[in-house]
This record gives sequence, structure tokens and C-alpha cells, in this order.
Amino acid sequence: MIYNPQQYKIKDEAMKPFIDTDEIWDTLRNIHPTKEQVRAIINKALNKHRLSMLETAVLVNTTDPELIEEIKQGARTLKEKVYGHRIVLFAPLYIGNLCTNNCAYCGYKASNKEVERITLDKDEIVRQVKALEDAGQKRLILVYGEHKKYGPEFIAESVRTVYKVKSGNGEIRRVNINAAPLDIDGFKTVKESEIGTYQIFQETYHPEIYKKVHLSGKKRDYDWRLTALDRAMEAGIDDVGIGALFGLYDWRFEVLALIRHVNHFEAVYNVGPHTISFPRIQHASELDIDKSYLVSDEDFTKLVAILRLAVPYTGLILTARESPEIRDEIMQFGVSQIDGGTNIEMKAYAEKEDAHNQDINKEQFKINDDRSLNEIMDDLIEHKFIPSFCTACYRLGRTGEHFMEFSVPGFIKRYCTPNAILTLVEYLEDYAPQETKEKGYQLIEEKMAEIEDDKYVEKVRERIEKIKSGVRDLYF
Repeated sequence: MIYNPQQYKIKDEAMKPFIDTDEIWDTLRNIHPTKEQVRAIINKALNKHRLSMLETAVLVNTTDPELIEEIKQGARTLKEKVYGHRIVLFAPLYIGNLCTNNCAYCGYKASNKEVERITLDKDEIVRQVKALEDAGQKRLILVYGEHKKYGPEFIAESVRTVYKVKSGNGEIRRVNINAAPLDIDGFKTVKESEIGTYQIFQETYHPEIYKKVHLSGKKRDYDWRLTALDRAMEAGIDDVGIGALFGLYDWRFEVLALIRHVNHFEAVYNVGPHTISFPRIQHASELDIDKSYLVSDEDFTKLVAILRLAVPYTGLILTARESPEIRDEIMQFGVSQIDGGTNIEMKAYAEKEDAHNQDINKEQFKINDDRSLNEIMDDLIEHKFIPSFCTACYRLGRTGEHFMEFSVPGFIKRYCTPNAILTLVEYLEDYAPQETKEKGYQLIEEKMAEIEDDKYVEKVRERIEKIKSGVRDLYF
């Protein structure tokens, strides 16, 4: 694809290259951390200041086990300061797996003839969403293959369909999107359907590796994908999510490239990405990659802690690609969102297929946490996290620059903890078995005791009683 800045009307700054491979590697090669440097950088992050690429590189190059543990402890402390003890939950829903790309790491690549190609029609979307709502879900991310059938109008119509589905007390209050890059007009069409975050991962930020793993299809165009979320911003979508697929290239390079992408958004749009994702390569049908770049558990936990310190106000998403054990560990280092009750087979939620016996040819990749939503909820409560389905900020316009206005001074914790409690009460009343319900209310009492403003506590308790009497969707 050949660019014409006038055609897409993108700000001139957004057209300038912002990933310089040599710059990133020179930065990494020339950094030799000292204890004083590492501790000063951690302290800067704990004061809620975003780290530069150079400062992030100091943490990336730190190998002293004592300092790595201090990095992780810093990430734990920072998460508590900014987000409190809460984890936001969502579920992925695959709308269609048609695809015209051949990506070496993806089970849904166009060349894979073993995959059954399915696109949900409106009735099938309704069935899947009802099943998700009946489990207690309130937030979804819709996932689409990269195919001409899944254009802006198709995406927008599927979003509107999801929002209309109501089952019992259930409803979906936020729909995020993971789909192909669009032009500005396409993003505007999708925005009109009232989506939440539009998520596009670069997969790998290294141009040469990018070409090696993207063998054919529109996705092979590195620059078109790299500037996709600039076009989304120009279209008025101020909540965007970035990410890298760790295991395609050196994880140290990818971490610094993600920080450079954050720098770019802040320089051009005065607001960073809403979320950063860091999925690791997992087994997939016809997987064909250089396995020398696969990321160990040790390095994975370290890089997540570094990302938390580097971007204090950006949500970090940890997916069910990871095992329950790894998820339990990494959630301590600053993760703010996870998926729960995940099944990525087409039509699987309504058909109640056993996630433990899934066929790899029916999935884009293997998931390693196939617990039900209630099992996830129960585990979070056991670990003293407040499971949250809150969508208040998005629906009250606290997004983009407005989100930064609220989050940077630390207001998010004040709003989010009470709102997380209220969505947990809804879940406990409508979906939880008795054992989970009892543990959930015990946790709520513990968290209520931590709110210092007595008048605010009274307001929260009033809303809790309203929810118990049948009122839904209350928030601050």
C-alpha cells in the first residue's frame, strides 16, 4: 500500500517514522545499569512519572536478581497506588475467522485448509452473547479475521447487535474491537456504533522480522499497520490498544518499541494508548516460527513489571494464553485487565463445548487458562482482588485526554474501587454460587473498611442495597 498523506488527512507528525531499529538497539547496547540508576528510575515511576525509552532500557538490561526483585516490588506498589486491588474482566468473542493473510504464527492463516471457516450471522451473535451474559459477562472484545467481508459496516452492525442483547439482568456494557486496520472513514463508521477500545497489535516492531512472519496478504504492509491507530485517532476514537506478540523477536527490543509507540501517541495526540497487551506465542495449527525468540517465564514476569513502571496510567492486559499459575503470578506486577471464561472456538459459548478437549484446528491458538468465569472470580476473590466489570469512565466520557485528567492525579482509584464493588455485587446477586457469594461479600466488607471517607462509604452502601433490591447499573 502506497501512502498519500493528503488522501488520509493524517497529521504530518503521524506520517514520520517513529520506530528506528538502530536507535533501539544502540540504546540497549550502550546501557550498563548501576544499582543507583535502577533504584532512581523505580522511584521516579513510583511518583507516577512515565519513563523514557532510555530509562526503560536501564530496567530491561538489569540482570542482578536483587534489583529485578526490586523492579517487581516497585510494579506491585505502583499498581496499588494507581489501580488499587482490582482486576477488570472481559471475554473475547470471535465473530469470523475468514482471513486473507498468511502469518507464520497464526492457526487461522489463509493457507491452513484444516480450519473450518465460519462467520457468525446476527442470530448466531445473539446466541453467543446471551450465553456470555448468562455467565455474568459485561464486557466483550469482538475479534475478526482480516477479510474484505469484515469491513467497517459489518463491524459496526455486529457491535450494535451485541449491545441490543439482553438476557435476564444481563447486558454487555462495553464492546471493544480487535480487527484489521481501516482508513479514516472506516474508523469513523465503526466509532458511530459506540465501540470502546480499538485494538491493533503490531505483532513485531522489527521491520525485517515482520516481513519474515507475514508471508502474504495486506497485513504484510508494516507501515499501514503501524499507522493504523493514528487513523483511528484522527477519526475520533481516543481509546486505542497496542501490543506485541512476544516470541517473534527479542523481547527487549519489543518492550522499547512499545514505549516508543507510547511516546509517539503522546507527542502527536497528547494522550497515550489506553491499553498495552503482551501475548506470548502459543501452539497453533501449522505454527512455523523461529523458536529461539520464545520468552521464558522468568523474562516474561520481568518485562510485565517493567511495562507497569514505564507507563503508570496505561492498562495492561494479560490473556488466557497463559496458564492459571503464570496469571496468578503476573497479576501481582501491575496487570489491570484479564479475560475470564474464555473459549475461542467459533460458536463455542452457546454450544457449551468442553474447553479441555478443544481441537487446535478450531482455534487461532491454544489457550492455557480454560477456567469458567466463576472459577476466575473465585480465584481473584481468594487473592483479595476485586473482580470488576466497571464501564463507568467510558460511558461518562472519561476517555482519551479526559481519562488522563482523572487518572494522573490519582482519582481513578477513588472512582474505580467503589464502582468495581458495585459490579461485583451485581455478579454475586445474579450469577454466583453460594460459596462464591459469601466470600465475595466478605471481601467487599474488607475493601469498604479501606475507604477513608465515611460519607463516601455511606453512598456506596446505599447503592449496594439498591442493587440487592433489584436495581442495576449503578456507578459513580
